[in-house]
Amino acid sequence: MGLIVEDVTADADVPAETAVVVIGGGIVGTSTALFLARKGVPVVLCEKGHIAGEQSSRNWGWIITCGRDDREIPISILSARLWRGMPELVEADIGYRATGIARLYDSDAPIAVAEAWIRRAAPQGLDARMLSGAEVATLFPGATRPFKGGLFASGDAVAEPQRAAPAIARAAQRGGAVILTNCAVRALDTEAGRVSGVWTERGRIKADAVVLAGGAWSRLFCDSLDVRLSQLLVQASVMRTAPLAGGPLPAAVTQHYSFRRRADGGYTIGDPFNTLAPITPSSFRFLRDFTPMLRMSWRRLRPTAGRFMTELRDARRQPPEAASAYERTRVNDPGPDQRFIDEARRRLVERFPIFGTVAVEQSWAGLLDVTPDAIPVISSVPAIPGFHIGTGFSGHGFTLGPGAGHVLADLATGSRPAVDVTPFSITRFSDGSRPDPQVGF
Repeated sequence: MGLIVEDVTADADVPAETAVVVIGGGIVGTSTALFLARKGVPVVLCEKGHIAGEQSSRNWGWIITCGRDDREIPISILSARLWRGMPELVEADIGYRATGIARLYDSDAPIAVAEAWIRRAAPQGLDARMLSGAEVATLFPGATRPFKGGLFASGDAVAEPQRAAPAIARAAQRGGAVILTNCAVRALDTEAGRVSGVWTERGRIKADAVVLAGGAWSRLFCDSLDVRLSQLLVQASVMRTAPLAGGPLPAAVTQHYSFRRRADGGYTIGDPFNTLAPITPSSFRFLRDFTPMLRMSWRRLRPTAGRFMTELRDARRQPPEAASAYERTRVNDPGPDQRFIDEARRRLVERFPIFGTVAVEQSWAGLLDVTPDAIPVISSVPAIPGFHIGTGFSGHGFTLGPGAGHVLADLATGSRPAVDVTPFSITRFSDGSRPDPQVGF
């Protein structure tokens, strides 16, 4: 199971109506509820399990702008600004620390890509810079052999995933939001083709707008509405160590492992590029969409058939009065793949022997919702006025969560979004406008 998440005392009563319903209690959903509450908009957040039960508490805890896809740079800047003010805004210690984050390289090819990225990103206000091999050695001492260089942003930060979304949810509550847990939304309710509310396992809630921030569950919900959401899942495995004195403070990601120091002095370690790829009916349905991604990443994806029958079972449509797949599985809690964990640790210890002296205290896994171009869907749904989606963050959800929530609150209230959301439109997967993914550096 994942790490223990801070508790949120849910509201007891289900309102008969509200202005906006948010589906999903992860970092994106809770941020959306918070910014709606700050606008003075009545909002109800419905979570089928508990707040931050899935990937929002299982991620690496990075708040990283360096190396972002070009289309994500504006929203990552917005999100980084919101993260800096988040401890004060939510009146809680969420473990936020601007430690800096580096991408470390052993060869010239990714360095050239990173240098080109800086030339595009710097005019937008990012503070990222290239590191020489000597500068990498100063920031990350103790390596058995030097790195050739790196990409580094000193203002990039970390926070504790098990604290962040719960603190944001509690702040939203204080601002007037209603937070419901163990309350699955079974179906969208519509009148004359537009949103009129939702059907939950505890009854109907009338609403003018609905925001779907369901992470790994978003595609299933969209399928029930005949809304095409090109999204698949991959499974990442992670470990945490006991406290380690003398380890590096900045977080880092390399080709084979990543690490970041947690507030308790231990480290979260994993390989974000080595994942299980569940083969499901949707894998064949969206094969054409994902072909460019597969060409770039197939060596790092390990196929597994473990979720094939689960998807078939969950896809059976049920009337709103019947129990749903969301109640059958309150929390997706896959077991970690020990091969990935062992290999990441072996490579880390080989390069930084200090990590060989510390015990691994826990391992876990999480399901990442990914899109064919590895950037999210943050979009209104043209076919269903009043329905908005924030999903498919492709491993970037913790970084972008507050910014995405801010934008989704704008969309749900008809305000002009704080950043241009055109690149994140749900229609890009069907109208031919989707560029290929930017990955690999």
